Amino acid sequence: MGRTDRWSRTGEPGGDEALIRSLYDEHGRALLAYATRLTGDRAAAEDVVQETLVRAWRHADDLVESKGSVRGWLLTVARNLVTDRARAKAARPTEVAESPSTPPVQRDHSEAVVDTLVVLDALDQVSPEHRDVLVEIYYRGRSVAEAATVLGVPPGTVKSRSYYALRALRGVLGGVGAGEVAR
Repeated sequence: MGRTDRWSRTGEPGGDEALIRSLYDEHGRALLAYATRLTGDRAAAEDVVQETLVRAWRHADDLVESKGSVRGWLLTVARNLVTDRARAKAARPTEVAESPSTPPVQRDHSEAVVDTLVVLDALDQVSPEHRDVLVEIYYRGRSVAEAATVLGVPPGTVKSRSYYALRALRGVLGGVGAGEVAR
């Protein structure tokens, strides 16, 4: 029953298709069950069965003319496919999907480091009063009132100094208003 003498190729068009259809009818369930046991995944097993039948179609002459078991040939091809897939998967780095529990891959931080160094150098070139206001408001995140309390100056002075400090910083960095020097 599992011998190749049961099938014969015909010279008519579709003879190979009839052979593969009969192979699937007779061995498809066993092949799917075997592939499912090997993979542990029904969808992957279906892919293995499909590829096994494609290989059987490509080697139809060998199947018809061979003396061995067709089912044995099909199961061996399926096992080899599963083994090849496992080896290929092991050779690749594992894929990591982004999820709320895994943060996204971060970009190169070298630009941020360079920007920080440029800003720190520019802060060294403005007056100490302007630098202090910028540090309190922008780096420490304080409000105008909080910065005024820390610096011991009125809130209006903090507002004025922050305005002129930003203009001076732009001048040092070569941005808009570079020609205007802060008071």
